[in-house]
Amino acid sequence: MATRKKSTLSWPLAPKEVGLNRDTDLLKLIAMISMLIDHAGKMFFPQYRVMRIIGRLAFPIFAYCIAVGCVYSRDRFKYLSRIVLMGLVSQPFYAVALAHTTQSMYAIRFADNPVGAVVNFYVQCWATPNIMLTLALGLLLCWAIRDRQIPCAIALMLIVWKLQNSVNYGWRGVALIVLFYLFIQHWWLSLPVMVAYMGWWGMQGSSYHIFGLSFGIQMFAILALPLIYIPTFSKLKLNKWVFYLFYPAHLIGIMLIEFAMKLGK
Repeated sequence: MATRKKSTLSWPLAPKEVGLNRDTDLLKLIAMISMLIDHAGKMFFPQYRVMRIIGRLAFPIFAYCIAVGCVYSRDRFKYLSRIVLMGLVSQPFYAVALAHTTQSMYAIRFADNPVGAVVNFYVQCWATPNIMLTLALGLLLCWAIRDRQIPCAIALMLIVWKLQNSVNYGWRGVALIVLFYLFIQHWWLSLPVMVAYMGWWGMQGSSYHIFGLSFGIQMFAILALPLIYIPTFSKLKLNKWVFYLFYPAHLIGIMLIEFAMKLGK
């Protein structure tokens, strides 16, 4: 007796391919340069606001690349572990280089208790986590949605909401990663969603005024969208560790320059 095959509907929140720009190595290079300009502008040239504006390009590109990785990555553990490892390594440099230090980080004197001072410094420096935490949370949430792990997805959303005041870019940054992922197959659907979302995000501030409209610096992040949606074919190939190692390396470089400038005074 013949048996009928059960018809199953595919899960609509698990994209199988990327319909946007797949030249991610070029995008990562642009994001790295943008991030370096942003951080250099913050620490050395605060009078040049254009450097911070250029820096707004970095996060949307990184968010998009995480979404692409969520679609194509074959080894989840290795992918996530690279992000987590670089986050753990980079955190103390991030806190010092970008002026996120607090008095509690130096509560224990190194001369009195070297081990205790190092441990306390590292624990306390997580008061303002680096961008890797945002990327890791966004990646985990995308995977939970793709695998229909609804309780896990809800739990992650609650964690993001709880940490929104300390996580880089808050819940809006994590949501950006998820939105890129959910609509990544169809550019004609993704583009209006992302323009609307990033435009709304940019309207949250009031530092800039054009044609009677007030908006924050985050509005300039929308300028990253042409890079993400217009296909490029650079054939650039970067080792997967280039970005991960660049992140702590550029923070160490900024920290050393700051130290040299203090010695020169």
